[in-house]
Amino acid sequence: MTTIALCQIPVSPDPSTNLKRAREALSRAEGADLAIFPEATLTRYGRRVTSLAEPLDGPFVSGLADAAREHGLAVIAGVFEPGGDRVHNTAVALDAQGSLRAAYRKIHLFDSFGAKESDLVAPGAEPVVVELAGLRVGLVTCYDVRFPELARALVDRGAELFAVIAAWGSGPLKEDHWVTLVRARALENTMWTAAVGQAPNPGESSDGYGVGRSMLVDPLGVVRADLGTAPGVQVVEVDREYTGTARATLPCLQHRVL
Repeated sequence: MTTIALCQIPVSPDPSTNLKRAREALSRAEGADLAIFPEATLTRYGRRVTSLAEPLDGPFVSGLADAAREHGLAVIAGVFEPGGDRVHNTAVALDAQGSLRAAYRKIHLFDSFGAKESDLVAPGAEPVVVELAGLRVGLVTCYDVRFPELARALVDRGAELFAVIAAWGSGPLKEDHWVTLVRARALENTMWTAAVGQAPNPGESSDGYGVGRSMLVDPLGVVRADLGTAPGVQVVEVDREYTGTARATLPCLQHRVL
């Protein structure tokens, strides 16, 4: 078993506020091996990201690393790092000693539903699987979850868990899209999937980012935990032996033709 803390926090424009919230969430993740935070945990989306982006050895990631080391658990969280005239939307993976093990730059940018993420963000190019807390974790950021070919690329790189981090936009049917897509990526790949979104932030609700609904989905697409919309930390368990059982029942990865 690997124990995971789903850390559904509201995100402020202020990085110091968000680091404080992350530290508080980690203090509530007692017993977890890995804590997962949302996309854009550094700062809320908006034009400000270009001025607030930090290098991966900057104060925000360094503060998360200190907290990971203090609590003895690995951490995944979304940040923005400088990337020329734009920024990168980056998922960082820190081990329990606070060492940076991987950084995944979001490949698929949210130029949909009237938004234009590519105005501010430069895309990444490489899928990333990182070993954390004894699991090989495939990193997926928000809009990426709409692209099944990325999930399959992570499977081919040996992923045992998908960690999906998001600042999912609200709107008609959007919450349904989130739940459907997370469950689909889990089921079609017979893969444990831990998906963590920002909690709604009433003080910043006009931008529409953050619907909550962080969840753990098992390899047969069953939702094992759903945090709803309120801020919260829930500790859940991933049973790798169950993956084998699920794949014996539904050997769809073995049946791939293309």
